[in-house]
Amino acid sequence: MYRLPSSANRSLIAGAVEQCRALVMRPKSQTIRKRSVRFKTQGPMESYGLKRYSTAEATVPATNKIREKTLTMETLNPQVKAVEYAVRGPIVMKADEIEKCLREGGKQPFTEVIKANIGDAHAMGQQPITFLRQVVALCTFPELMDSPSLPEDAKTRAHRILQGCGGTSLGSYSASQGVDCIRRDIAAYIEQRDHGVPADSENIFLTTGASDGIVSILRMLVSGQGASRTGVMIPIPQYPLYSAAIAEMEAVQISYYLDEDNCWALDINELHRAYQAAKKHCQPRVICIINPGNPTGQVQSRKCIEEVLHFAYEENLFVMSDEVYQDNVYAPGCEFHSFKKVLYEMGPEYFNSVELASFHSTSKGYTGECGFRGGYMEVLNLDPEVKAQLVKLRSVQLCPPVSGQAAMDVIVNPPRPDEPSFSCFQQEKTAVLGALAEKAKLTEEILNSVPGIQCNPVQGAMYAFPQLFIPPKAVEQAKALGMQPDMLYCLRLLEETGICLVPGSGFGQREGTYHFRMTILPPKDKLKVLLDNLRDFHIKFLKEYGTLEVPRG
Repeated sequence: MYRLPSSANRSLIAGAVEQCRALVMRPKSQTIRKRSVRFKTQGPMESYGLKRYSTAEATVPATNKIREKTLTMETLNPQVKAVEYAVRGPIVMKADEIEKCLREGGKQPFTEVIKANIGDAHAMGQQPITFLRQVVALCTFPELMDSPSLPEDAKTRAHRILQGCGGTSLGSYSASQGVDCIRRDIAAYIEQRDHGVPADSENIFLTTGASDGIVSILRMLVSGQGASRTGVMIPIPQYPLYSAAIAEMEAVQISYYLDEDNCWALDINELHRAYQAAKKHCQPRVICIINPGNPTGQVQSRKCIEEVLHFAYEENLFVMSDEVYQDNVYAPGCEFHSFKKVLYEMGPEYFNSVELASFHSTSKGYTGECGFRGGYMEVLNLDPEVKAQLVKLRSVQLCPPVSGQAAMDVIVNPPRPDEPSFSCFQQEKTAVLGALAEKAKLTEEILNSVPGIQCNPVQGAMYAFPQLFIPPKAVEQAKALGMQPDMLYCLRLLEETGICLVPGSGFGQREGTYHFRMTILPPKDKLKVLLDNLRDFHIKFLKEYGTLEVPRG
């Protein structure tokens, strides 16, 4: 059967048929000339057919009525309006405006904006890990395999990754769970990290950063209506991804408070309090833990983790363990313990029954490769039918970025001591983590020297979350302006010093307390300037509102 070659030709023929029909239906009184019919067209025949159906050519009746928008703030999904994400909230938007003003020659009482609001290591000047970039470069541009300037161990890894990609190209889709050989490398890494606790690559899902995995698991868990609606237990303070996802999914947030007086430790009594209170209006189904902590910078003890897992076992809760800062541990005496390892050590009764999803990422640790959006999650003890549904859900997104998967592979499969890149890699890794440890200590010491600021030790992660004393007059002014007192503080700090921090109210905090979160990522000299300027601002702020007398807690 012959097919018309294009929509333009089909339109042309449709137009011709209509004109012929008009000629046939013409009254007999009209004279029809005995010669071939010529259709009135302008330009090529193809454009004629297209013109007839062009919306640009359509005649719109004259009217004063303005077409209303379909999507307005009134018709917008109310759950989208409920989402808040302080890390890139109003303070950061204001910082962007000030930066633009400075670039255009505007005057400010400072020469640059120091963005200490987000854990973006490379934006703060951290240099990439050479071996990771070499492997990803080789995967992206395989012609580099012939270059003598790149080490053989990087070429070997890149070749293996490419062999696992369709068409041996990083530009192809991978399986929805991720490239198979990378999943096997992650399983081997987990076994080594957890001193022999078994890991199965079938339980590994590559993700677009850890956030993507966290949202996927929450989406699986949220169900029910009214008093049976899923309740999600999250730490306060928390990373705003959790509260944002809970709001968007219309789940119920169950806040449990970390113990600030005990270096932000988990308190099992507080877990029981939050759980029992929540049972009156929802069905608690999941508990989320961030370890090491964001924004609080604590490293949970093995005892705390065991208590949480026992609590989850008793109350039949799904456990979500956000472990993206597992390489970022600085304080003497602190050690990272994975929830999976502790669960295994608690015995088969726990290890074979508690449902656990743990998350890791390329964005943190010593690599800081936020832009690759690489990550993974490991799931344990999922019902087989539920796991099939998770695979289906992940398949909707096709696959995570394959370049991010390649970057994740380097993190879990770094150079070995007998390989040529090991010395350089180890030197760079040690330098990054050593510098972060120094800056964690520096931040704690300087903040604690300022009247009205109390900062717990920054044991791990990339942040300090100090408590602020804000004078009553400043609190009253903030309320009159319709904002939180720590928002007023951070806004004033930004406008007067160029320092961009995030108010503690964006992460959650106990009523009547005020905090801010700041990263320790800026270079040491710039971090010192930041902290000195912050100290001067804070003393000036206290004097402005009439007191340097700070209540002692």
